[in-house]
Amino acid sequence: QAQLVESGGGLVQAGGSLRLSCAASGRPLNRYITGWFRQAPGKEREFVAVIRRNGGSTFYADSVKGRFTISRDNAKNTVYLQMNGLKPEDTAVYYCAADEGLIPAIDRNKYEYWGQGTQVTVSS
Repeated sequence: QAQLVESGGGLVQAGGSLRLSCAASGRPLNRYITGWFRQAPGKEREFVAVIRRNGGSTFYADSVKGRFTISRDNAKNTVYLQMNGLKPEDTAVYYCAADEGLIPAIDRNKYEYWGQGTQVTVSS
């Protein structure tokens, strides 16, 4: 199974950028579809972005489309989330997750493995 560790979170002003990383150990990350989710205080965990095993296809939540970019470097066993144009409403704990399935999913229940999360705080 995969163990996932997120990093790169922090405090940033509105309009700023951050790049999150999700590093995997155990099984190679290219065996999994990989997604990013986020959870704000008092809210459910929501889908942000997903990328296929070979990086050939990506999909984004409408709320982040055009601002966030998901990518992967299978040689480094890492998936990234580049976040530009950050807004206060992007404040949340961000989680990466791995799915052994074949079809990219936005449903968090499809993902078998999760990291511990990294906090992103955007000030206005």
